[in-house]
Amino acid sequence: MVFALAPVLLVVHLLHRTGESARTVGFDVRRPGLDLLRGVALAALIGSGGLVVYVVSWRLGLTVTIDPSTLDGNWWDSLVLVLQAAKNGVLEEVIVVGYLLHRLGQLGWSPWRAILLSSVLRAFYHLYQGVGMFFGNLVMGAVFGWFYHRYGRVMPLVVAHTVIDVVAFVGSVHLIGRVGWLPV
Repeated sequence: MVFALAPVLLVVHLLHRTGESARTVGFDVRRPGLDLLRGVALAALIGSGGLVVYVVSWRLGLTVTIDPSTLDGNWWDSLVLVLQAAKNGVLEEVIVVGYLLHRLGQLGWSPWRAILLSSVLRAFYHLYQGVGMFFGNLVMGAVFGWFYHRYGRVMPLVVAHTVIDVVAFVGSVHLIGRVGWLPV
């Protein structure tokens, strides 16, 4: 887990070298209640849309069947999946939204051009999930980029991404094969 978070530690180090901190991109706990509320609202918005995109694109053959867990049914599996979700949320949002948009802004990029690049980057590294999820992640990246541009905080995005992944990872373990409309 610590090794997997090394890129975030690198970002924090790079920010520190320029006299900035994780607080610069809003990766802190200054506003826990508001960040949690906004993160859960974003998760509901993006997560519900993402589920629809996944199911429809899977039925059209544009998305592969995603099995977010290959764990063996041990008592600690859900805990491992929750930690994996938190790792994904921190890594992706701190680096691909907070750090990238912050630095591109410093280089003189317009906010929308930077958001487009961040969104396309996110979509491409999710392409292994299929074409449908490419477009789903493109939209997620645009919404998250807009949110960061508007509020200057990455923490609600970390919360949102973590909640989305927890629901997807843990939910898939307990629901796939038991709920008829979910891809098997």
